[in-house]
Amino acid sequence: MTSPILDFRLSAGYGKRGVLHDVSAVIGAGEIVSLVGLSGSGKSTLALALLRLLEYRGGWVKGTILLEGRDLIGMNGSAMRSVRGNRIGYVPQSPAAALNPRLRVSTLLDETWNAHAKESAPREFFEALLRSVQLPATAEFLAGRAGELSVGQGQRLLIALAIMHKPALLLADEPTSALDPITQAAVLRLFEDLNRTLGTAILFISHDLLSVGAISRRVDILHEGRIVESGPPEKIFRSPQHPFTQALVAAIPRETLR
Repeated sequence: MTSPILDFRLSAGYGKRGVLHDVSAVIGAGEIVSLVGLSGSGKSTLALALLRLLEYRGGWVKGTILLEGRDLIGMNGSAMRSVRGNRIGYVPQSPAAALNPRLRVSTLLDETWNAHAKESAPREFFEALLRSVQLPATAEFLAGRAGELSVGQGQRLLIALAIMHKPALLLADEPTSALDPITQAAVLRLFEDLNRTLGTAILFISHDLLSVGAISRRVDILHEGRIVESGPPEKIFRSPQHPFTQALVAAIPRETLR
């Protein structure tokens, strides 16, 4: 049996306030696991904790985080910088907040590549990368500025930057919440395609049970800082056990579950 890509059990919080309480999960190679919770349940805190960024926001993390068998909790800042963007890619919620609007697309690609590579990437590599996330690989697009992109284009660019170095794990934190339904569906299909073609494991964090159910092998339900239920999507939808999960499923229009 191969070792999991990600294996963690942690608690986290800010000051004396605990936000996550003994939250754990194991994600295997090529697996898509979704974490569902309402606003305030601790989803973003978990993302920052796994990336070892919570400490820079005044937070703390206790427990273990094993990425490809390596303990991230024990790593110093320099070692973690070599992991972030390289072995673990991150797709945040908002392109407007994550991308410098003044920078050209080509500059963003170059800077992300140079963060983990010593030699310059051939332009053909960037063109193939853009095409893989359904963006135009044209000179005009590369010369455009991030602030000129649509929300959907910006989100696809964030995904391209996150997968550039072919990470073992892609951490997507509410990546579709700012998108319209059509663009949201396109981005979900993109995650499925990337998982199938690259074999990248994905931890998909969202509040939208239907979206994660469409692409996930397993769904973990986060409520008040604890995982209260876990199982394949069909089990979560058809036979929820925890009262909170039951309330979530009950709020979904019945015709969408048929």
